[in-house]
Amino acid sequence: MVEVFKTNVHERHHAHMLLERIHAAFEHYAANFDLEDCDRILRVKCASGHIPPQDLIELLNDHGFEASVLPDEVPVATARVF
Repeated sequence: MVEVFKTNVHERHHAHMLLERIHAAFEHYAANFDLEDCDRILRVKCASGHIPPQDLIELLNDHGFEASVLPDEVPVATARVF
């Protein structure tokens, strides 16, 4: 399973520190940041099961950062009729 979060992490050293905390707290998770993305993406992968989003959101909150789950919905383009 993969969960994707929008964050307010901007600095590499903050991302590195948070990744260390995530990997220490959740040893079965593989996590990475994409700070180049406008949403400052945090991707978390777990091959062994479900990822409780609230646990990761709280971990980031505990370190002064915000995170929210990005929905995996694909926007549907609407046709315009004239």
